[in-house]
Amino acid sequence: MIDTNIFQDKKAVYYTLGCKLNFSETSTIGQILSQAGVRTARKGEQADICVVNTCSVTEVADKKCRQAIHRLVKQHPNAFVVVTGCYAQLKPDAVVNIEGVDLVLGAEQKKDLLAYLGSLQKQDAGEAHTSALADVRSFVPSCSRGDRTRYFLKVQDGCDYYCSYCTIPMARGRSRNGTIESMVAQARQVAAEGGKEIVLTGVNIGDFGKTTGETFFDLIRALDEVEGIERYRISSIEPNLLTDDIIEFVAHSKRFMPHFHIPLQSGSDTVLKLMRRRYDTALFASKVTRIRQTMPHAFIGVDVIVGTRGETDECFDESYRFLQSMDVTQLHVFSYSERPGTQALRIEHAVTPREKQRRSKLLLELSDEKLHRFYDSHRGETRLVLLEHAKPGMPMHGFTDNYIRVEIPADNTLDNHLLAMRLGDFNKEATALHGELLYL
Repeated sequence: MIDTNIFQDKKAVYYTLGCKLNFSETSTIGQILSQAGVRTARKGEQADICVVNTCSVTEVADKKCRQAIHRLVKQHPNAFVVVTGCYAQLKPDAVVNIEGVDLVLGAEQKKDLLAYLGSLQKQDAGEAHTSALADVRSFVPSCSRGDRTRYFLKVQDGCDYYCSYCTIPMARGRSRNGTIESMVAQARQVAAEGGKEIVLTGVNIGDFGKTTGETFFDLIRALDEVEGIERYRISSIEPNLLTDDIIEFVAHSKRFMPHFHIPLQSGSDTVLKLMRRRYDTALFASKVTRIRQTMPHAFIGVDVIVGTRGETDECFDESYRFLQSMDVTQLHVFSYSERPGTQALRIEHAVTPREKQRRSKLLLELSDEKLHRFYDSHRGETRLVLLEHAKPGMPMHGFTDNYIRVEIPADNTLDNHLLAMRLGDFNKEATALHGELLYL
């Protein structure tokens, strides 16, 4: 048995980098510590525990992780520092040697955090503890919201897609998941807590069912029947796993929103083959067309990587033209970063950093044009908006069903309320539309 008395009156800070799955898992860590008596440190307070949940999708992500660790160690010099996540999993030796780090926690060891924390004694330099980093076989559930209105439900972990540029399968292990029954139970608990929106997260969520003999389609049909949940969002799904049945279901579902996030990575079939992706541009285009036929108002976000090995000028131009032609809403643009141990390192033709920057700028400008056009096309409409808690001195924001960000004057009594609003002009920063509250 763990003596939780040692955690009473302790304070913790949390810092998360990377994807929605990481945010979900950080929230779960926060819940574990909270139940043991640890509260979140207020602004300006010295923490007893620092938790850093890391990302390693690019070299830039690795650098940001190191910077975050150094910053927290400096801000909380006497805190017990825990580092977890993909960077910790892939490069534990590098992390454990960062001054101030006390515990490097493996990807699936978060459930044992209290035991690892022990007596909360700082380690001497060079004596930080590393947990069982290779254990990435079990599925550890996570469903929590942290300081957000939306809940994040982890439905799947790991990936069996060994794309040539990616280290995530090394960090997260093989594809695995919990049962539909367990996911439904967690959704019902969210409803019991008053939650209205759940985002389904994972590494490759369309692959759900590998370990239970079920399917992602079975999962969303079951979740759609949970009373009390108003909205679900699918965080990201591979184009080859986004079936017409799923699209059709979302179009007529009671609770799944017209909001898709689909990784493309490149609009060049030559580059897609080099990446070892499991689709081509024709399949991707067919999915976008199908969504637009059934849900003309849907938000479609797309991941794109620029500057991968083998992406010649001609390949990039081809990719740009393809993306320009696609009726998508927003591009999430990443610059390629060489990752040790990946097959991409064998590909000839490396793109210079300056050229990566140029290509990224072009796609970000294209993304801004598409997003502005999408928002503008919905001005004057009335839509339901789920409002989120406002930060002090800031306006309040929320999202429509199709993920348009809406801004109103702050009134935190409206937090987690789903309200009808008329969508107006752009705000000053052109990052949201002003909302006119029609009724409470």
